[in-house]
Amino acid sequence: HVMRIALHQMTSGIDPERNVLAMVNAITRSAEAGAAMYFAPEMSIIIDRDRVRARPHLAAEAHMAALAKLSDCALQYGIWLHLGSIPVVHENGQKLANRSIIIGADGKIKARYDKMHLFDVNLDTGESWKESAAYAGGDRPVVVKTPLGLMGLAICYDMRFPDLFSAYAKSCVDIITLPSAFTVPTGQAHWHSILRARAIESEAFVIAAAQCGLHEDGRQTYGHSLVVDPWGKIVLDMGASPNLAFVNLDIGTIAEVRKQIPVHANRRTIPTPFIAG
Repeated sequence: HVMRIALHQMTSGIDPERNVLAMVNAITRSAEAGAAMYFAPEMSIIIDRDRVRARPHLAAEAHMAALAKLSDCALQYGIWLHLGSIPVVHENGQKLANRSIIIGADGKIKARYDKMHLFDVNLDTGESWKESAAYAGGDRPVVVKTPLGLMGLAICYDMRFPDLFSAYAKSCVDIITLPSAFTVPTGQAHWHSILRARAIESEAFVIAAAQCGLHEDGRQTYGHSLVVDPWGKIVLDMGASPNLAFVNLDIGTIAEVRKQIPVHANRRTIPTPFIAG
């Protein structure tokens, strides 16, 4: 069966109200175009590297006005939402969580996943990121049933860690989501290769909505939101500008590919390597 989805490539700014308004408009258009599910990028509701300026906009999940508004929107239009990720004040206290939230067509939260791998990196370009200074990492993979099938959740930098996707492959997920805000140099080097590999090894669709362009806080992101099919074929590449795009996913492709190359049936449990010599 074929399911229509919408991907929202954004250039999110420092004002959550403006970002959420853009999302509500895109969700409305998505529903009108017959999409079963809408996908936003990482940090969809706010991108601000000035953590002092951003902090007043952030709250615990239960007190996030943006979340309430988007839930209402899902219910109003009867559409599933993947909010990419949003920063919320962690239940454990001071730090934040970089959290993917899935909202059903009934307006209720169906799943939440906190980014497990935090981006603590010094790039050759002089860019330096220390996500762990402000964020607490998640401690478990999350799989959720959606109208598209079984979905494994991951965020951006997670994509570089094969163990996470091995866990999803063993869970026989149909779809892997990787909302992102990728830097330009790393995007040019690795984005397409890694996402295609993740689709091929899991024999699942990969849906990766991304941030793009020059943001108000001065950072630049790579864009190129992708949908990759279970054979590794790129069925959507949104380029470098903000936009809303639609893809019809043929869910039947998953079974066809798995029949052709039965990696799920042929998988072995790998013990600790024997050190020879």
